[in-house]
Amino acid sequence: MSDVKPVRVGVIGTGAISGAYLGMAKNFPIVGIAACADVNIDAARKKAEEFQIPRVCSVDELLADPSIEVILNLTVPKAHVPIALRAVEQGKHTYAEKPLGIDRADGKKLLDAAATKGVRVGCAPDTFLGAGIQTARKMIESGAIGRPVAFTAFMMCRGHEHWHPNPQFYYEKGGGPMFDMGPYYLTALLNLLGPLKRISGMAAIEIADRTITSDPLKGTKLRVETPDHVCGLMEFQNGAIGTIIQTFATRFSELGGKQPITVFGTEGTLRVPDPNQFDGPLSIRLAGDTEWRDVPHTFVAGYGRSVGLADMAYALRSGRPHRCSAEQAFAVLDLMAGFFDSSDSGRAYTPVTQYVKPSPMPAHLPFGTLDD
Repeated sequence: MSDVKPVRVGVIGTGAISGAYLGMAKNFPIVGIAACADVNIDAARKKAEEFQIPRVCSVDELLADPSIEVILNLTVPKAHVPIALRAVEQGKHTYAEKPLGIDRADGKKLLDAAATKGVRVGCAPDTFLGAGIQTARKMIESGAIGRPVAFTAFMMCRGHEHWHPNPQFYYEKGGGPMFDMGPYYLTALLNLLGPLKRISGMAAIEIADRTITSDPLKGTKLRVETPDHVCGLMEFQNGAIGTIIQTFATRFSELGGKQPITVFGTEGTLRVPDPNQFDGPLSIRLAGDTEWRDVPHTFVAGYGRSVGLADMAYALRSGRPHRCSAEQAFAVLDLMAGFFDSSDSGRAYTPVTQYVKPSPMPAHLPFGTLDD
C-alpha cells in the first residue's frame, strides 16, 4: 500500500494539543491535513501558518466540505460528541482527542449514529500504540512474569492550573484526573490485561477552589465541579486485581512519578512505561535477579500523537479494523463513569461492554507505514 491515496483530514480545534498532532501527522504519508477550523479564527490561522495547512475556514464550512474524509476533533471534552455528531451526519469519519464523551449516553449516541451512517469513529489515546506499552503487552502475553496477579496504576499530581494556558475545562464535567488522565491508564491496562470483571471506586472533590498561576489567566479563580481525586479497585477476568489512583490533589508523589504502572506476576514484576508517553523505559525483575533489568523495545519507536489517526486512515483504505476504536474508547468511558457510580452507590460496578483487545502493532514495518 505504499502508493495509497492520502486521506484528507480536516482539523476542528487548534488549541494546546493540536501542535502535538500536527507535528507528528507530517510523518505519515497516509494523512493529508487539508484544512483547519476553530471558533477562534486567529488561532486557526496561526496553526495553519505554523504547520503549512493550506486552508483555514469556519467550523460550518469545514463540516460541509465534501472533500474532507475525516474530522480530527481536538475540541474541549464537552464538545467532542456534538462536533462528532455533526461530522457523522455529513457522512464523515471522526477521530477525537480523549475522552470519547463526558458520559455514557453521549458516547452511545455517537456510536449509534456512526453505525447508522456507516462511518468510523476513532478516539485517543493512541499512546498504547507506542513501543513502550506494545513491548510490555508482548512480555505479559508471552508469560515473562508468569500469571499477572496484581498491579498499581498511579497518576498523582497537583493539577493543571499551574502550567496550562486555559485550564478551566479540566475542572468541569468531563474533566478531572479520571476523565483527563484516566483514559491513558485505563487504555493501557486493558491492552495489557484484557477485559474487566468488576470495579469499585471512591471519588471526591478535595480542593474545591483553585487559582490559575499560569499565563495568560494568572490569578483567575476556579471552582472545581468534578472529582479531583479518584481511587479504585479493578478485577480483571484473568484474575489480576489491582489499584488505580488518579488525582489532582497531591504533591511530591514518588509512586505517581516514577512508577505509573507496575504489573506483578507469579514469576516476576514488570515496570511499565508512562502510559501518557509512547516510548518510555521498561524494566523487569524475576525471582533470581538481584536488581532490575532494562527491557529493550521490540516495536517501532518514535511515534507521537497522530499515530492513532494514521492507523485509522490506513484502515479506511484497506478495510481492516482500526486500533483506536470507538468500542475501546466507549469501554474506557464506561469504566470512568463506573468509578463514580460505585463511589455514589457504595457497590461494585460491572462493565456494560465486553472489551476485545485490538491487534498488536506491526513490529516489522518502517516508521510511518502502518499498512499491515
